[in-house]
Amino acid sequence: MSTLEIRDLHVSIDDNEILKGVNLTINAGEKHALMGPNGTGKSTLSYVIAGHPDYEITQGDILLNGESILEMGADERSRAGIFLAFQYPVAIPGVSVANFLRTALNARMRAEDSESKGMPIPQFRRLLKAKMDLLKMDHKFAGRYLNEGFSGGEKKRAEILQMATLEPSMAILDETDSGLDIDALRIVSEGVNTLMGDSLGVLVITHYQRILNYIQPDFVHIMLDGKIVESGGGELAEHLEEHGYEIIREKHAA
Repeated sequence: MSTLEIRDLHVSIDDNEILKGVNLTINAGEKHALMGPNGTGKSTLSYVIAGHPDYEITQGDILLNGESILEMGADERSRAGIFLAFQYPVAIPGVSVANFLRTALNARMRAEDSESKGMPIPQFRRLLKAKMDLLKMDHKFAGRYLNEGFSGGEKKRAEILQMATLEPSMAILDETDSGLDIDALRIVSEGVNTLMGDSLGVLVITHYQRILNYIQPDFVHIMLDGKIVESGGGELAEHLEEHGYEIIREKHAA
């Protein structure tokens, strides 16, 4: 069973400390939600786990299955099983969804075996169709240029399709609900729930309760000023929805 463990993580960018001692453990088969106001460090945590080079880790460690990943590049972390769904996925004109995914899979195969010729096209087509059927997606979606002209919901569905195809052990969804209407939110959430199983751990980063009505978390964590200050079950998110963050701020300012 895979485990992602964050130990006393301190992170700075341009000499500005953003994360100030984050501790969090996610096991495969668990759904965690990380909530908090803007500017508290939620997205920074996701970028640092994925290996963004602009952030400086000044203290602490990130371990995947007991091994530190701090010296790994973003590509190495991805191959090790970490996946990040971006809040604002970029468009790649001229590159179809199918070609993007096949290139990603082939890069992994060649990293593991320099003699590998990658996945044969017929095999890849069968795989992609199976993943799209699992997520109830129209096969025509695979021929569109990645995120070009996509609605907000389509961009997020493309991210979930990437997750389904790459089969990570740990998935971080950075504000996946951003910019989605209710129908798109439900469709994307159903995709995440479909992929959940004993071999996948998920961290959902969000401001709002609404996505958690669909992706019901096992654990909810509240981040303020670069630290996780409270953890609990789904009822903690419901409490925030009703009372907001001010009560939490006052409690931890005392």
